[in-house]
Amino acid sequence: QVQLVESGGGLVQAGGSLRLSCAASGRTFSMYAMGWFRQAPGKEREFVAARSWNGDITYYADSVKGRFTISRDNAKILVYLQMNSLKPEDTAVYYCAASRRTTPSSPDDYNYWGQGTQVTVSS
Repeated sequence: QVQLVESGGGLVQAGGSLRLSCAASGRTFSMYAMGWFRQAPGKEREFVAARSWNGDITYYADSVKGRFTISRDNAKILVYLQMNSLKPEDTAVYYCAASRRTTPSSPDDYNYWGQGTQVTVSS
């Protein structure tokens, strides 16, 4: 069982930066791939970034590539999403998720989800 709690969301102006954190509980955290998703009002949840359990594989949605960076600290059981050059279209609730798959490819591949943290980017 893995429990996830996101933090770090808030209000930021366009062009600014935020760092989201995801604190995980569970002794087997290091064996899970970790991902970030987001959901804007009236839209479906969409993939943002993911990192394999050992950090060797990292991938991003095209919309955030070059601006966002996912990282993880297995010793501290934390996952981060560094978001730079934020745009109003990045406004959404951001969710952290854990997957038993090596390279999860869809929301259905994730086994555990956090409650989300709101990110609002003003123009």
